[in-house]
Amino acid sequence: MKIIGEKINGTRKRVAKAITERDVGFIQDLARKQADAGADWLDVNAGTRPSQEPDDLVWLIEMVQAVTDVPLCLDSANPKALSVAIKAVERTPMINSISGEPKRLEGILPLAAEHDCPVVALAMDDNGIPETVEERVNIVRRVMAETRRSGLPDDKVYVDPLAMTIATNVQSGMVACDAIRAIHEAYPDMHFTIGLSNISFGLPARSYINRTFLTLALAAGLDCAIIDPLDREMRAALVTAELVLGRDRHCLNYTRSYRAGLFDQDK
Repeated sequence: MKIIGEKINGTRKRVAKAITERDVGFIQDLARKQADAGADWLDVNAGTRPSQEPDDLVWLIEMVQAVTDVPLCLDSANPKALSVAIKAVERTPMINSISGEPKRLEGILPLAAEHDCPVVALAMDDNGIPETVEERVNIVRRVMAETRRSGLPDDKVYVDPLAMTIATNVQSGMVACDAIRAIHEAYPDMHFTIGLSNISFGLPARSYINRTFLTLALAAGLDCAIIDPLDREMRAALVTAELVLGRDRHCLNYTRSYRAGLFDQDK
């Protein structure tokens, strides 16, 4: 499974402070640690006001690329910021995100198609996040019609079925998993990603919920997730789930991870 490192996000107070103060050391330390932990992409999200976001996003890109060559996931709903940022990247980035909202499709999809970028597609539209699997599938069908029209291959699309907190709807986890299954059946070449920790928002002992949901989502077809790659227990759960699901040929990833000290060897 692919991992998008989530930590360089301006909606986090400490990261927002680092962006404002141009704290190079803090941002680069986050980038190095996530890269060393095995992230396949590093999410970069400035989270600042639209007029300031292009400059802040480019600054983040430059700081991160100075210390690692891990590809970036440009996280913004601002087409202007993305069009400036994509000129600063050294390797083809992922773009997070498009959705069923016409503004996002019109503003962001042409940019992703022009640069042949993998793109995250949210299962939502102008009416928000649907409660049912069927409504989410219908939105994805509309989005896929547009991605195909733009020339972007199905395997460049990473659908996010959207995990909502089970604190407000105890069925949220199963809705997300069922949406993955239904969408995968309709579009076998596409990929799936998810903001995993959203599932546990507002509840205690969140790590237990997150790890359990990860296992269920993997069984449903999830092959990418936006997570904290520094969370050793989460990574151990991921490696173990892939082993049990038969996705670890000869158990090599599991045994290598064990020897590398990922697991508590006293248990």
